[in-house]
Parts: sequence; C-alpha cells; structure tokens
Amino acid sequence: MQLRDIVPWGRSFGEYRAMFALTGADLSGRILGCADGPASFNAEATARGADVVSVDPIYALAAEDIERRIAAVRPEIEAGLHAHRERFVWTHFDGVDELVAARLDSMARFLLDYPGPGASPRYRAARLPDLPFSDGAFDLALVSHLLFSYSDHLDANAHRRAAAELMRVAREVRIFPLVDLQARPSPHLELVCATADAAGRQHRIDPVDYEFQRGGNRMLRLMPPA
Repeated sequence: MQLRDIVPWGRSFGEYRAMFALTGADLSGRILGCADGPASFNAEATARGADVVSVDPIYALAAEDIERRIAAVRPEIEAGLHAHRERFVWTHFDGVDELVAARLDSMARFLLDYPGPGASPRYRAARLPDLPFSDGAFDLALVSHLLFSYSDHLDANAHRRAAAELMRVAREVRIFPLVDLQARPSPHLELVCATADAAGRQHRIDPVDYEFQRGGNRMLRLMPPA
C-alpha cells in the first residue's frame, strides 16, 4: 500500500494486547500509547482499570474533525486492502469488509471517549521525537504502526531520535510491526537496535500471536539492562 501521509486508523484493545503480548503485569503499570491516533486501546484499557496516556498530534483536533478525517481516508485504505489482499493474513478477519467494520467500531469507541483538545490528561497532542513527559514517566511505551511501518515517510534519523526519546520517558519500549507498508522488513530496524545498545539498553525481537501483514508478527522490545 502507498499512502500519501500517516493516516488515522485505529485498532482495538484486543489487537494491542496481541500485538504487544501484553500481560496483566504490563497492564498494571503506567502505559504510554505513542501515535495511538483514533485507537480504542486507551478507552478500553481505562475501563479495565489501566493507567494509559495516549499521545498523537491528531489530538489537537476536535472529535468531529477527526471523524471527518477518518471518513476521508477510508476509501483509500479500503481500495488498498482490496488491491493487495495477498499481502495480508485473513485469519483474524474474514475479509476486507469485516476488517473495516472492526476498525470503524474501534474508532467509534475512541470518539465516544475522546473529549477534545486538552480536555483530558489521557489524550495529549504531541509527536515524536519531543514528548512532554519527564524521564522515566512510564513503565511501558507502545508504538503501533508508526515506526518501521512508515519507513518511507520517516527516515533513519527520525527513527533514531524517536527511539532515544521513547527510551527516555519509558522503562521499556515495544514497537510493532517490524515491516513497512509493503510488508518489507524495515531498513531502520538495525539502527534502532544500535541506538538501544548505545543507550545501555537490551533489545530483543519477539514473535507475537498476531499477524495481519504477512511477516508482520514480531515486535521489538527495548528493555532496561539486565
């Protein structure tokens, strides 16, 4: 798929839990969802008692403006899914229609929970590589479908700076998936791992029980030193 820009397209709590292999212990800590966009992860996790803060530049917009943006990008995304069905694994969803319905449901949950710009500390308008948090503010930072996914949009330096900033604000960082929008291994993975090494962190690539893009069933963990 070739998208003109980074688009708002949200995933559910269940998908986050599978993509990032989240355990009960993970969900008991303070969590940062970076580039969450209109995902329902924050709303659903908060309803379960979790402590989640989501960050995305889109939170500078009112809910109705985000809803209009979702409607504007939907045809492009649907067309791309139909044109490139072979790049995806259709085990979690029966087809494009079911997938789009699930995404729209997740985004509707987000819109019901999202109160507008600056109205909730759970939704902060900000973007990498400059996050408005103190060092070590979070136990876990999750990055879904931004780094590595948009390897053609975000260059090597952007990935390096983003990784350094995420490690500054969180004890552990998890990034999913490790392939770009064409389901190719990201050329920036090695650099991000080297950035973690230089910061004295461990890095590890783990398989997860989730695959939609073919080959997109692994996450990167940047962890404290042993």
